Formats: sequence, C-alpha cells, structure tokens
Amino acid sequence: MKYLPIVTLSMLSFASVAWAQSGESCQAPQDPTLENPAFAGYDCITLLDSTAVSVQPTGSGSFAVYRKFKVQTPAGGVANHVIKYDYDPLTAFAEFKQATIYRANGDVVNVDVTQACDYAAPARAIYWGARHIMLELGRLEPGDVVEYEISKKGFTYALLTDAEDDESRFIPPMRGQFYDIVPFWVSEPTVRKVYKLNIPMEKEIQFEFFQGECASSMHYEDGRKSYTFALENALPTKREPNMVDLFDAAPKLMLSSTPEWKDKSLWFNKVNEDYGSFEPIPEAQKKVDELIKGKKTEMEKIAVLTHWVADNIRYAGISMGKGEGYTLHNLKMNYTDRCGVCKDIAGTLIAFLRMAGFEAYPAMTMAGSRVEKIPADHFNHCVAVVKLSNGTYIPLDPTWVPFVRELWSSAEQQQNYLPGIPEGSDLCLTPVSAPENHYFRMKANNKLDANGTLRGELIVTAEGQSDASVRRVFTTGWQSDWKNSMEKQLLAVSPKAKLISVDWGKDPANYQAAPIRLVFRYEIPDYAVKGEDALLIKPMVMNNLYNSIKSFLRIDTSLEKREFGFKDACSRLVEQDETIQLPAGYTLSNEAKSDAKQSQAADFEGSLKQEGNKIVLHQKLALKKRVYEASDWCGFRDAVNGFKSYGDYLVIKK
Repeated sequence: MKYLPIVTLSMLSFASVAWAQSGESCQAPQDPTLENPAFAGYDCITLLDSTAVSVQPTGSGSFAVYRKFKVQTPAGGVANHVIKYDYDPLTAFAEFKQATIYRANGDVVNVDVTQACDYAAPARAIYWGARHIMLELGRLEPGDVVEYEISKKGFTYALLTDAEDDESRFIPPMRGQFYDIVPFWVSEPTVRKVYKLNIPMEKEIQFEFFQGECASSMHYEDGRKSYTFALENALPTKREPNMVDLFDAAPKLMLSSTPEWKDKSLWFNKVNEDYGSFEPIPEAQKKVDELIKGKKTEMEKIAVLTHWVADNIRYAGISMGKGEGYTLHNLKMNYTDRCGVCKDIAGTLIAFLRMAGFEAYPAMTMAGSRVEKIPADHFNHCVAVVKLSNGTYIPLDPTWVPFVRELWSSAEQQQNYLPGIPEGSDLCLTPVSAPENHYFRMKANNKLDANGTLRGELIVTAEGQSDASVRRVFTTGWQSDWKNSMEKQLLAVSPKAKLISVDWGKDPANYQAAPIRLVFRYEIPDYAVKGEDALLIKPMVMNNLYNSIKSFLRIDTSLEKREFGFKDACSRLVEQDETIQLPAGYTLSNEAKSDAKQSQAADFEGSLKQEGNKIVLHQKLALKKRVYEASDWCGFRDAVNGFKSYGDYLVIKK
C-alpha cells in the first residue's frame, strides 16, 4: 500500500429499520445446511450480509451494515468472539447500533454496545490515525446465532480542505459524485448477500457486476431511486497459488455517478494545481540545476531527476493534516522532510521536472489489481507522468525504483493508471516489458577432480528488475558485509564451499553506471558424492544459486489446470550455462537431451551433453509477462518444468 486507499466510498446512516422494512433480517434460514449441504463442515455460516446506502445530493451519505451469522464449531466461536470494523476518524464515523446473541438453548442475549472499544488500528509504514471499533461477544458455542448492526457515515480518504463544520467532513472531495466498490466474494458460506443503494432522483448511476452474476433491480421509492443487488448461497472463492487479486477473480460490484474517467482526470489535475502542490522553492531549484548540469537529452534529465528523488525521499507516512487524500503535499514540505508516502515522493518528482522545464503531472494507479471501465476510484498508489518533446506522456514511479535501473518499475507492468492532466485522460495501461529487459545470466566454468572437489569461476550478470535484486546487497547493505553476502550464495550451494575471490567491479552501488557483473572464484570440497567408480553431481547453476531472484520456482507447477489468472514478480529472461571438466577416464552416464518449448506465455530451450571431457549445460527461459491469464498456464508450466528438469543429479562413471 502506498497512500491511503481511495477505495470504498461506502457511507451510511440507515438505521436498523432498513432491514425491518425490507424483511431481509427475517428471511435467512436458521439451519442453512438443511437447504444447502455444501455449507456443512464450515466453522461459521453467514445467514445475511447486508449493506444499505443512502446518498445525498452532495455525494455524502450514510449507511448501515447488518450481519447475521451462525457458529458451527468451537473454532468458529473462537474466531468470531470479537467483531471489528475499521474507519478513519478524519472523514468517517462508525458505531455499533445493536448486537444480539441467540443461544442454541433458546436464550437471547442483548449485548451492551456501549461497551464497544475504539482503538488505533495496527499500522505499518503509513500512520494516518486509522481506527477500528471492537465489540466483545464473549464465549460462543456451536449453534449460536449472532446478529449485529453498524452505522457509518463518511468515506475512507481525507478531505482536501478544512471542513467548515463536523458534517461537511463527510462530503466527498469530488462534491456531488458518488462511487462504490463492493466485493461480493465471501470468506465463509453465505446464504444471502445484498447491497442496496438509494440516491436522489436526479442522480445518474452506472454500474456493472463483474466475474459472476447477481439478481438486480431498480425501483422508485419516495421520490428517489433504489437499486438492489443480491447474491444467494455463495461459497468462499477457491484460492489458487499465486493467483491474481480477488478483485480480478471473484464477484464484485462497481458503481459510479461520474460519467467517465476523463472527468476524474480533469478534476484530479485541478485539485492539485489549485492546492499549489508543485510550487517551486529556491533550495530545490538549486538541486535541480545541479543534477541536470551537463545532461544533454530529455531522457538523461528525466532519469537523473527520477533516480535522485527515488533514492533520497524515504518512504514513511505520518498524518500531515489536511490533504492526506487526493492532494499531494507541497514541495516545501516534501523537500524539507525528505520523507512521505507515494504521493509525496511523486509530488517531489513532478515539482523537480517542472523546475527543469518539463510538463509533469500526478497520476493515480492501482498496485495489485485491475481498474475497470466504471469510473469508481479503485486506486491505492500515486505516480507521475511527464510529457516528452514528441507530445506523448510516459509514467514514472520514484516510489518503486530506488536503486533500480528503470524509471517505471516493471514489477508494475500491465497496471492501470489515470493521469491528472489539463486536457483530461482516459484510463491508461502500462505495457508489458520484454523479457530481455530483465535478463539474469549465470555462466559457470568448473573442473571436477576424482575426489569430488569442484573448482571454478561463476560470472553473474543482470539487468532491469533482475539487476536490482542482485545488486540490493550493495545498494542497501553495509559495505563491510558485501563479501559475506557473496559467500552466503556459495554456502547455499554447499556448507563446505570456499570463496577464493569475488570481483564486483569498481563501484557496485552505482547502479546507473552499467548492469551488474559479478565474478566468483571458488573451491567446493566433496561437492560430488563419491561411489564405487562413479560420482554423483548436480549442475552448480541449478543448485540454490540466486534462487531468491527466480520467483517462478516458487510457483506450484504440479497444478494441471487453473481457473484464475496468476502472477509472477516480473517478466524476465533467465540464461544459465555451465561446463564441467571431468576427471580423466570419467564419462557422463546420463543420456544427452535437448528441449524446445514455445508459447505466448513463455519459451524454453535447454540442452545437456558431453563434449570431449566436458559436460555442457545450456538453458534459456523467457517469461513474457507479469500478469498471466488462466489460459497461459499450460505454456508457462511447460516452460518452467522444462527448466526445472535440468536440476536432476548427473551420474559420472569411470
């Protein structure tokens, strides 16, 4: 998470009468397993999960959250004995309205909601004062049914200006507009899940239900429009390893009164220009002039400014008062503090670029999942865009590229973003980065003696995201620990490994100079397992070297099929070559082999053979995306399994 998520604008103050009037609360069966045997065996079952939203002409609103669940097992009682609900006191208010426990033995317990606690919510890296209300229910037994109601008013991001009064803080920054992002997936079996929206007659709302189906209706009620969306007998979404975010795989509802993304783009631009987020200051201008001195091309200037901001503004978020939502803090604050969240880092870069003569603006993006065509603000991250001399805009993300040779992190490829530019923009998508932009290459030249000792040289080179992973020890670690870190790579191969020397060049921390290149020289006693007239050996490049970079090895390729899309860390090209000179009189017992696999998702080629007195191994794996469709699984799986197959032990006989 980069800056305070601008997600669900769920606002309410419908009281419990909303369900009494609709009859929802009395429609849920008390023993759902009788009607749906698929519910049996779960620790807890939700009988009804309902949200009712009432929106005012200002876009402000209030809503009531009602939930009724049945405990099935002792574990379910333990997991649900405390109810928690998160909110931000700067822009929202939340309270328990009522809670009741219907015991299995017929007793009814009215929980005293005045005893609810209001605590600071746990936080890491961003400390903006979020809180949650908590209500202790006490011991719950199998068969107990619990119902509770929460009334909330407000939204989940801060206002852009000081509120004139307590009520005005609940009016959304884009005054008059309303949106909501409603997850319709469930974590436990749910008999009925319903979302009801009540808006003024003059307001238009567009909506779409994604990745599933629901019952929907629109009626006129008391001179207002009332929309209802309901899902029945829902089971928890099946999870798969490395799958895409649930927002991209499970049922969800998106609603918005904003006509199109261009309207939000124009508004976002005006908000920050009016706020003065990018006003220059003399001390920062001096730094910009110093950085771009001698830089001749626009990309040289853009690169040096992006990298300076990325490397020198520390990521840390504390509440700075007004403007914690859509507005970017001004340059004076950011340059003085040298810390902030993504919007502060992006805002600093935008100001730097403007002081260097460029047109630059902020952009909103979503790190982790897709943004849909419905203009509901599914964003959690702030970046920058800069206009080149040819008139095109390119995205820049200083938050994600500290000590990375890229200007836009390819760990964010295939990601939607919305620039806040003067002419307005539609939703954009970052392109796929070619695998060769992130190559990782290992080349080992080894010699094995009859006692099983392996001696040799290993050359490691990398670029892009792979470069950043290999180089991290030099850019973020203590210089006194550099050699120890290199030795640890060899010790992961064998605890007997001895690092004779390592050459990391003149200044490995200077990531902008050239791609990383490391040269190891080593000796590993007893690397081969000795037998009678035979040695057993594993290719060194396949033996735990830099496995932290090979994230694809942690994807479970035993799965034959996938229902959902999946992710890897980044597109990349992995090339591994190794020669092993054999002791006199020894030959490779394994049969020579070669493979070639190609698909839209991944390619692999590999070979293993003996040439003279040497074993020669070659591998080339190209992973072509960061985010894959379920239909890509077969090609991806075949390529990765092909790569893994060269990690088998080799038998060398005399």
